[in-house]
Amino acid sequence: MNEGDRKGYVADSARAYSGRRIGKREFLRRLSVAGVGLSSFAATMLGGNRPFPGVASAQVLADSGPSAEMTKWLRDVGGKYKGTKIRFVSESTPPSVVAKLLAKDEFTANTGIDVDIEIVPLEQVLEKVTADARGQLGAYDLHYLDQSWTALFSGDTIDPREHYDRKRDLALPGFDWSDFSKPLMQGISTYQDKLIGIPFDIPIFILMYRKDLFEKHGLKVPTTMDEYIKVVKALDEAERGNGIYGTTGQLKAGHYSLTCDWSAWLWAHGGSVFDKDGFFSGGDQDGMRGLAYMLDLVKHMPPAAKSWTWDGEAQSIAQGNAAMAITWGEFFPGFDGKDSKVVGLMEAARPPAEARLRSPDAAGFLEIPHIGHQGGSSICLSRYSKNPEAAWIFMQWVCSKDVAARSAILGSGGAAVRNSTYKDPRVLAAAKVGPGTTRHFPATEWTINNAMGSDPKLPAWVEISNDIIPGELGKLLAGQYGSPEQCMAIIAAQVDKAAAPFRKR
Repeated sequence: MNEGDRKGYVADSARAYSGRRIGKREFLRRLSVAGVGLSSFAATMLGGNRPFPGVASAQVLADSGPSAEMTKWLRDVGGKYKGTKIRFVSESTPPSVVAKLLAKDEFTANTGIDVDIEIVPLEQVLEKVTADARGQLGAYDLHYLDQSWTALFSGDTIDPREHYDRKRDLALPGFDWSDFSKPLMQGISTYQDKLIGIPFDIPIFILMYRKDLFEKHGLKVPTTMDEYIKVVKALDEAERGNGIYGTTGQLKAGHYSLTCDWSAWLWAHGGSVFDKDGFFSGGDQDGMRGLAYMLDLVKHMPPAAKSWTWDGEAQSIAQGNAAMAITWGEFFPGFDGKDSKVVGLMEAARPPAEARLRSPDAAGFLEIPHIGHQGGSSICLSRYSKNPEAAWIFMQWVCSKDVAARSAILGSGGAAVRNSTYKDPRVLAAAKVGPGTTRHFPATEWTINNAMGSDPKLPAWVEISNDIIPGELGKLLAGQYGSPEQCMAIIAAQVDKAAAPFRKR
């Protein structure tokens, strides 16, 4: 099918899903048929909100304000477009929520540009963006794009770096393109050497641990995979009687969260989901080492971890039932929240070094093996915008150093996409115990730039990661397989069949 037909098919499918005429599995199947990717992290959010929705207290928001330089630029440049209205459609990500909080009182107040930020479930974002792009309608000036939508919409967005250079009269001074993390610019916002947007959101795995228990038992923060599991076992043995397990997990059968945990251990032991020829390789020697490591960790988790997604995993830590975990850094601010039983007790650190690491060249479908599992998105300027100048001013504002840093202290917990955010005095000042903490930011910054792992990029990954892999691994955890090797053989047969249409011939 041609590009226009694909976009129409995707929009119709998303509408059918939104209207409950088809189920989630059928919707994802149709995306695969159309050759449209969808990141598994995003796919799991269909019909719901992000698992990390927190924002800061009103006092934190009141204490944070724009710089004088930003206010002047908004008035001088943005004020020329007073009375214009722009629209942005997004799912509920931390930066989208922050933008909605700040836009009226800061951006609109200083520019006179009205901003309609429409936050809807992910399948509705896809529906609206595809319909807008297919018809070249310009109904939305700015689009939120999941990292795996870039191929489909690359021709419908304006390269922001080139636009910045062309529109010098609208350029925000000191925007500093080199300040954006290079792995994010390349891995999330670039397609075939074209920059389709600006990195906007980046969940990622880091190490988090109970410092009180480490001090109590004289333990050091693990820096290798061997040290990590030894510390997990030591903590489990010492604290199980107190209701505290060595670690925890997000191991629900049939849920992408289980794929996240499995792939992190797979990558950390030299494995990859696919080999360079596009065939499943999770059952090779390195893959089996990673699976064995995960199964060993499971022995030191709360039994209920087999029924949890990320929500349950986060709660197990916040309620004091787990001593350590490698998981989403966006959990961390919640550990200092009002309902947490571990306020001030948790610390964040870099993930331990992988025991072995497979090169991306030896993996398939643009997979990047690393322990720091990630998900991400971009904000993009629509090629069909009816108000591109006003929209571009807003896009620069919401992605600016100033707003990026202030977003970080609004308590979302989301890892920042700008390098300067991690050094901003306001962000550093928030690195203290309490709601909206940024104490975990050094760990997230290091992981993004040094140990970021990315899923394979193929349309069938939606089915593979949300159904096949976690479905069969769930059976293994439930004791329904005779051996791990048998489980991997079944997964291999199903994955290779699903991936066959997208394999290079």
